[in-house]
Amino acid sequence: MQDPFRNGQFPAGNPIANALVVIAGVFVIGLAIVLGVVAFVALGSVLLVLGAIIGIRVWWLNRRYRREFARQQPSGGRRTDGRVDVIEGEYREVRRRDH
Repeated sequence: MQDPFRNGQFPAGNPIANALVVIAGVFVIGLAIVLGVVAFVALGSVLLVLGAIIGIRVWWLNRRYRREFARQQPSGGRRTDGRVDVIEGEYREVRRRDH
């Protein structure tokens, strides 16, 4: 039995049928590429919109919690923009010696 693919030929001996197979193959591959790009763009758009929604929600919650925290702070040291000044530092306890 002869292998029709051994010499790189199509199984059909008709050149018109071979041309139609090549054209159909190119069309199917092109369609697959176009559908893949469309699916990629659609998925990217959905992820971009979801990311924006989540980012805005996180920003909104941080803003609300910052305002709530500023309201709970004592009024001393409060600045005009609602933030509170905090002074940080280290200390060492020194004991007096009784003579």
